[in-house]
Amino acid sequence: MTTSPLHTDDHQVPPLDDDLANVLDDLVAIHAGVDLIRSGIRLLALDRHTTDNTQTLLAALAGSNGADILTALAHLIARLSTADTNPALRHLPLNQQKAAQQHGEAAQFDLTDPDLHQHASEASAAITSH
Repeated sequence: MTTSPLHTDDHQVPPLDDDLANVLDDLVAIHAGVDLIRSGIRLLALDRHTTDNTQTLLAALAGSNGADILTALAHLIARLSTADTNPALRHLPLNQQKAAQQHGEAAQFDLTDPDLHQHASEASAAITSH
């Protein structure tokens, strides 16, 4: 029986780098949904992936403009910053509601820009399956 070369010390998944770990730590206890996102990011970062799965994950995270996590976050930001879809903002003066909505729409516009998704898409495309 041969041992798979993927199960050597050279193929261990390294711990989180400081930048990612610090961002995740800064997001603790904001909301249960954010904690779930943090857990998902941590799992994705520390899990062992196949080449095919890595390619799919890169596209699903940010490289499939219109059908990826970054696009979903863009729409969520717009939703949360609009009084029509977030009743928590309805008590604010109208000028504050409009300002929040405009900034949310600008964030949505920027985060759905195809150029922002291009590098993740190219990274996904650069990985060839065996």
